[in-house]
Amino acid sequence: MSQFIPGLKLSERFYQEIIQPRLCEKFPGLNYSAARLDYGSDVLGFDTPMSMDHGWGLRLTLYLSETHFDQLQTDLSAYFANNLPFDFLGFPTHFAEPLADGGVMTKKDSYPIHHGITITTVERFFLDYLGLNINHSLDIKDWLTIPQQRLCTLRAGKIFHDGLGTLSNFREMLHWYPHDLWLYLMAGQWQRISQIEPFVGRAGSVGDQIGARIIASRLVQELMRLSFLMEQQYTPYIKWVGSAFQQLNIAPKLTPLFEEILNSTHWKQIEPNLSKAYFQAAEAHNALKITPHITPGVLPFYNRPFLVPHSARFVTALLAQVKDPSIKALPPHLGSIDQIVDNTDLLENILHCHQLAALYEDP
Repeated sequence: MSQFIPGLKLSERFYQEIIQPRLCEKFPGLNYSAARLDYGSDVLGFDTPMSMDHGWGLRLTLYLSETHFDQLQTDLSAYFANNLPFDFLGFPTHFAEPLADGGVMTKKDSYPIHHGITITTVERFFLDYLGLNINHSLDIKDWLTIPQQRLCTLRAGKIFHDGLGTLSNFREMLHWYPHDLWLYLMAGQWQRISQIEPFVGRAGSVGDQIGARIIASRLVQELMRLSFLMEQQYTPYIKWVGSAFQQLNIAPKLTPLFEEILNSTHWKQIEPNLSKAYFQAAEAHNALKITPHITPGVLPFYNRPFLVPHSARFVTALLAQVKDPSIKALPPHLGSIDQIVDNTDLLENILHCHQLAALYEDP
């Protein structure tokens, strides 16, 4: 097999040099779009040679109109299965069965091959991947129940061709949350910090240093998620959260503090660096100018000797800026699906995700 090429670049070249010319020759006049927007570390740009062992390779999605889909889907798939080259740039076009975890590229020298081209429509793609009917308006509950890791790949991936003229528009519509919903989600994230901010010291003060470190690591995670929200970037699948965090503007300020926190073994070593991290988060919040200025800093938790940022200040300030009645009516501290659950099996089932819309309804 050839040396590693970033998967998104490989897929784009595969489209430009193999798929597009064949479509022009065998299906002249066909109106379609082509892209890589769904699952995969390659879509996010975090793939490495290790990624080549499964779910990686000469893959892309071909979008047809609803009219052409029923007429041509079978013919197109059969054409690719029996006419694609057996390899491209040294990478096999065949994916061996079973296709669990995206399948594995495997050399084959006879037809038919099991190619990595998904044929669908724009409507079916958004319904399957995000659970959205793009012919209906997107409401707040839809936004709240789509995992960010899916919105992240949609935004990070690449459209190679948009002959249908709709794929780019729908992706742009999902580029980021509506303003008031953004405020609501940041309030929910500060609330998650507020819920546990005094517990590093409390656990440590009774000699539970392991507990203190576990809580500190969660606070690091919550601050990282807050950072993504403040910089209007979707948080990816947990495997790539650290890699994506390093691309944020705030990362050079927070990363050394997080490393000190995670390497500390005693709560009194953790607290000073947590305090500095809270200060940086507060400064970043104030730089957004979305609420009145909030003084950065830490103070004791009531009369206990544990320094906390009193994150509820940010929660109150953010919610006070929400004007949209549909968002003001939401449970004030619930947040989105990513702030409620972290179960991978649930987040990977978009139908189950949207069932959580019931949480936002009046009891």
